[in-house]
Amino acid sequence: MNELLRHYADTLESLNAQGLLRLLPSTERKGLLDFSGNDYMALARRPELVEAATKAGHLYGAGATGSRLLSGNTPVHEAFERRIATDKGTEAALIFASGYQANAACIAALLDKSILGAEPIVFADKLNHASMHLGCALAGVRQTRYRHLDLEHLKVLLDKHATESRPKVILSESVFGMDGDQADIAALQDLALSFGALLYIDEAHATGVFGPRGYGLCEAVSLAPSTVVMGTMSKALGVSGGYVACAGIVRDYLINKAGGFIFSTAPSPLTVAAGLKSWELLPSLNAERAALLARAETLRKGLRGLGLDHGASTTHIVPVIFGTPERALSARDALAAQGITTSAVRPPTVPQGTSRLRIGLCATHTDQDIERLLTALGSL
Repeated sequence: MNELLRHYADTLESLNAQGLLRLLPSTERKGLLDFSGNDYMALARRPELVEAATKAGHLYGAGATGSRLLSGNTPVHEAFERRIATDKGTEAALIFASGYQANAACIAALLDKSILGAEPIVFADKLNHASMHLGCALAGVRQTRYRHLDLEHLKVLLDKHATESRPKVILSESVFGMDGDQADIAALQDLALSFGALLYIDEAHATGVFGPRGYGLCEAVSLAPSTVVMGTMSKALGVSGGYVACAGIVRDYLINKAGGFIFSTAPSPLTVAAGLKSWELLPSLNAERAALLARAETLRKGLRGLGLDHGASTTHIVPVIFGTPERALSARDALAAQGITTSAVRPPTVPQGTSRLRIGLCATHTDQDIERLLTALGSL
């Protein structure tokens, strides 16, 4: 074997020995009870989305044919951005091909030392998503991490650096995708404003599920121009893509400085049209959101009764924490043998010692589905 390939092979062997090797799951899911996905509002297969995508395909073609700055800007892209901005209460919005791309590209651009005149002080929740860490790495900035959801600790750190003239930025998710807990957005924004910091919020797992009309936790907050909100279409909206909702000057800046936007082909008009239709449906799904969150609470109550640890979950994402990768994999496989699909999440996605099953609830799950899952977990 080529020596370079040997390094890769050795790495895979090491991961396998630690119970950390990742493999693609089976594509055969017919008849399975699936708790492994992110289609929280069960919109991915809605006929309205398929119809909207088909219509856009006839109008604009299957592919965007180029970046937004070249040939890829279509009326459906701009219509969706206007709708996002209106519903999030911001001046503007900008669509990306994925949420990961949006975070990496936008954070890197917003933290650009050559633009800001100095390296910004970045205060980041310890459990932020990998794409947010990548954005910081691309910008070459060091993160000052505060304890997960601990705003008192964040304030201590902000106070510590209060006299420094360097720009300040706070990065957090609203709903955390592996733990299912949530941030206090109003308090975060108050802190950011009191210290003159830019606030960047990742709403990937809140979009569609929270807010008076389903537009995320930030919907209930009057957003300041210095608050930037990111979200995805790839979870509760049932399609793919990402967006940022922001001040007009931030949008214009990102169009000029966010490399992931500038140098990437625009999202397909089919996907964007389906995402817009999904977005339009969200206000009509209040009953589904309430039922989804009620079943999540039923699941947490059942887990406590079984003596299983669901962490600090308060949302539709419920971890079952087993500790070691081996135990999480064993639990996943045992449930699979009973026709139940879950995801085993291990380091580095989660901290050492917190390997888990990640249960993603969907609006189509029933009380009977929750009971079946709990019965299966109780048999482990």
